[in-house]
Amino acid sequence: MAMAGISCSSFPIKTRTDKPYYSFSTTKTSSPSSLSSRFPNIKTFCSSNSKKTFHSKSKSSSFSYGKSRDEVSKKKTKDEKGDLSRSQSAVIKSVGTQKKEKKSLFYDSKSKDSEVEPGNLQVAAFLNAVVKVYCTHTAPDYSLPWQKQRQYTSTGSAFLIGDGKLLTNAHCVEHGTQVKVKRRGDDTKYVAKVLAKGVECDIALLSVESEEFWKGAEPLHFGRLPCLQDAVTVVGYPLGGDTISVTKGVVSRIEVTSYAHGASELLGIQIDAAVNPGNSGGPAFNDQGECIGVAFQVYRSDDAENIGYVIPTTVVSHFLDDYEKNGKYTGFPCLGVLLQKLENPALRTCLKVQSNEGVLVRKIEPTADAYNVLKEGDVIVSFDDVSVGSEGTVPFRSTERIAFRYLISQKFAGDTVEIGIIRKGAFMKVQTVVNPRVHLVPYHIEGGQPSYLIIAGLVFTPLSEPLIDEECEDTIGLKLLAKARYSSAKFKGEQIVVLSQVLANEVNIGYEDMGNQQASPRSCSFFVLKFNGTRVKNISHLSHLVDSCQAKYLVFEFEDNFVAVLDREAATTASPCILKDYGIPSERSSDLLEPYVDQPEENWGTDQDLGDTPNSNSELGFDGLLWA
Repeated sequence: MAMAGISCSSFPIKTRTDKPYYSFSTTKTSSPSSLSSRFPNIKTFCSSNSKKTFHSKSKSSSFSYGKSRDEVSKKKTKDEKGDLSRSQSAVIKSVGTQKKEKKSLFYDSKSKDSEVEPGNLQVAAFLNAVVKVYCTHTAPDYSLPWQKQRQYTSTGSAFLIGDGKLLTNAHCVEHGTQVKVKRRGDDTKYVAKVLAKGVECDIALLSVESEEFWKGAEPLHFGRLPCLQDAVTVVGYPLGGDTISVTKGVVSRIEVTSYAHGASELLGIQIDAAVNPGNSGGPAFNDQGECIGVAFQVYRSDDAENIGYVIPTTVVSHFLDDYEKNGKYTGFPCLGVLLQKLENPALRTCLKVQSNEGVLVRKIEPTADAYNVLKEGDVIVSFDDVSVGSEGTVPFRSTERIAFRYLISQKFAGDTVEIGIIRKGAFMKVQTVVNPRVHLVPYHIEGGQPSYLIIAGLVFTPLSEPLIDEECEDTIGLKLLAKARYSSAKFKGEQIVVLSQVLANEVNIGYEDMGNQQASPRSCSFFVLKFNGTRVKNISHLSHLVDSCQAKYLVFEFEDNFVAVLDREAATTASPCILKDYGIPSERSSDLLEPYVDQPEENWGTDQDLGDTPNSNSELGFDGLLWA
């Protein structure tokens, strides 16, 4: 995602003073045409074409995107109404181990003689591997899913990793329609192709076909995970000029941290070196000139200064191994359980846990493989023979401890893991498979364009976080927001299908005021439950039901017992006229033209009640609960 508006002396930006936030460090040179207003006190996630703010109940865990100066002036009034928010996934996703034999990722243990002297940094060879990225973005319009938003451009950074490939941030090329790169000291821009994007880890892999671009190119050497207070140098092309920029600092902290773009939690390196708009995708080096990670976000707050974040080489290695193994990015797996810490002695005694160890299983997602082997009330005491502490931490390096989620994040999708549990006082080991989490309300849309179905002017689309971002509190409805953030998918492929709007026509008289744009926060949210008595699983299922319907009437049942009935023949006749009147090319998105494949629903109950827990660590009111 392309982001801008990080405060600096030459680029003053008005920001909220009561909450800290994370900002992406990509320089945006032009802005999208529309922004959404915001909800307070609910976590949010942004798509690459707009700026949103992540707020939580805890001041220390807020996230947001900065704005460009033009966008602040245009949207000041709307921003003062509040912050649109959305949940952020706390699922643990895998981080692979590093491999020396990787062609594109390897270690180079150099002697002290190879350290770069401060005076020679200008001619250091590793600086020539850092390139500038120019991207043109064209994001979908989720409120009008048959069209795109106005295009805008951004600049970021990338670097050569060998084998004809470059690394940058996923948000730098999000919804990119054209990506170009330029090497240091060159005045030619070369077209680049995006080979893979890792949303959770905010990494993208690029390639350039031009042989001219690679003449004299030397890839970077990757180093191991640094230690605290190790020197770090961040290199990139931030705002303030067109030439390469170098900032220095030290490693301040290494822990599992929130990745704003992917709404995930993976290992991250906190540094105090300046990271500004345009630094996104640029490398961070140690004193030996080895790359220790990729700069990708910063933390802004009146209570904190100089907090930047780097994606470590362990996460980069996992991304590259995944791509090499599968030929594409498959994602980071999770266990799919909500855990509670066991710090209280009485609680441990009640659960018959003898020692100060383990975490309590509170909830298991129906789509997770662990649903078949774990039970609520189990206590997880080990993961692949590594002991899990009562605070949900495991040993890390020599004298450190890190969140239990880190162990899961080292796995790949489809890996089998062994979990040691205490069930009713008895110790046992169970095995399960870890896979990427199934989100009932996705943070990103696969393929880049949302699905939609238009029936006699009624526009149906799956609920997604980008769609929520484009709506406001008065339109989306509190009940639908609660369902989006507190409900888990009962089976793979399940979606919340909503009536986003009604295109007025004689055939739908009386229904013009339906849809999210008119729904009161305390009234029905127009979440589609049934069609002609059959529960709707997803928008493909709804499309299939409508196409195969032979009844006289089309009956849509929504929440709060709201019903919309259309004459089938009249609806069929009116649809082409409605599409022509509103300039819509097709009554449905291209993915709905494919044959319908039924989805299993083993764990789907008769009702879709709200869950009792949020879908994200960041929404929890205290630190006693954590998603794995």
